[in-house]
Amino acid sequence: MLINENALLGGNKKMDVLYKSQNEKENGITTIQSIDQENSPLKYTAVKALKLDEGATYTEVVDGWEACVVAQVGKVTVKASDEVFENIGQRTALFEKIPTDSVYVNRNQEITIEAITDAQVVIAYAPSDKDLPTKLIAADDIRPEHRGKYSNQRLALTILGDDDDFADSLLVVEVFTDSGNWSSYPPHKHDQNNLPEESFLEEIYYHEVNPPQGFVFQRIYTEDRSIDETNTVENKDSVIVPAGYHPVAVPDGYDSYYLNVMAGPVRAWNFHNEKDHEWILDRD
Repeated sequence: MLINENALLGGNKKMDVLYKSQNEKENGITTIQSIDQENSPLKYTAVKALKLDEGATYTEVVDGWEACVVAQVGKVTVKASDEVFENIGQRTALFEKIPTDSVYVNRNQEITIEAITDAQVVIAYAPSDKDLPTKLIAADDIRPEHRGKYSNQRLALTILGDDDDFADSLLVVEVFTDSGNWSSYPPHKHDQNNLPEESFLEEIYYHEVNPPQGFVFQRIYTEDRSIDETNTVENKDSVIVPAGYHPVAVPDGYDSYYLNVMAGPVRAWNFHNEKDHEWILDRD
């Protein structure tokens, strides 16, 4: 059984799971979020959210990490592994709620992202020790999935699922939740390496809200309440889930978007619902 010991704090000690947006701009590139092993307790996941002015270019080397570049908004050209994917991206606005293009990049590669228009990208990361091909994940290959019922409805766009065999560890999903609904609900967790019942996956939520002055609530809590944090999450904030349940509530009048980044020692999304609340799934 594997639990991230760095993430579990004894007693009622507070754990900071909320990462406010940074909005630091340099050379036409605004860093919205940058979460990694240097500023979080996470071992298996990292994320970066960037806004690029038209014509701006961002470059980095993913040393020992696989990555997925999600063209959230606008058009970009992505270069990696001597391959070039030109003018990708399908949205002019995030809350069009349609699939977009992404690029999977294997470890030890240089990634260059050039903004063809004003654009926003999210880069998801996970450690990797395998050599795998770089691959375009086209919007046309993503099948929208409507989940839940009553006040528990959301739209999921799976970019990298656990049945995609071209990645090593990384899982990436976009989720749109309408006004007044709950998401990642009933509360579920994946913090034990106990397959096939449950897998161990760390997770990062990158949030956006429409209209942008809105907010959502997200609670992160473990069975023993060694982590028990409820946060007000605003536009472009992130929340880390090193362990525990992690439901999201969306207030009336606002729509929610989040991008999930998940990874762990085994690439499988096997989750456990909290028994006290699982009954809502059986309602007629």
